[in-house]
Amino acid sequence: MPKPYGSNRIKVPRFNEESGFYTTPERSKIMSKIRGKNTKPEMAFRRALWAAGYRYRIDYKKLIGKPDIALKKYKTVIFIDGEFWHGHNWEARKAKLKTNKEFWIAKIERNMQRDHEVNMALKTMGYTVFRFWDKQINTALENCLQQVLQHLKHMENNEL
Repeated sequence: MPKPYGSNRIKVPRFNEESGFYTTPERSKIMSKIRGKNTKPEMAFRRALWAAGYRYRIDYKKLIGKPDIALKKYKTVIFIDGEFWHGHNWEARKAKLKTNKEFWIAKIERNMQRDHEVNMALKTMGYTVFRFWDKQINTALENCLQQVLQHLKHMENNEL
């Protein structure tokens, strides 16, 4: 599916030494440990959803944005976003960046812009979109799950 980006798309500079960005071997090692799939909060949410009796697709490539969890039958998608990568409390966090600011500010703001575009595209396709921060899942999994289950039960009742 083509990515419909607007004309005012944020341009993220290349992260390499030629562009003036640098990284230490220690930082490189730390960054290599960061996962984009099957994170602990994502796995916890998936286990809880499965235990509730719902079946789903993970990282569903046929939908824009590759949702972490897609329930096709209910036209519902769930994203579990990392707070740093998706800009939680961004204005406060942005001020605390110390190195490679030019890259990280553009990178995170582009991620936030893309999240918004993906939400709009999925809603246009008739999907309900849930986005949770990983910290929300870690501290209040049951509340997050109940929001989704309430929606799914409502969808089941409307189908009958």
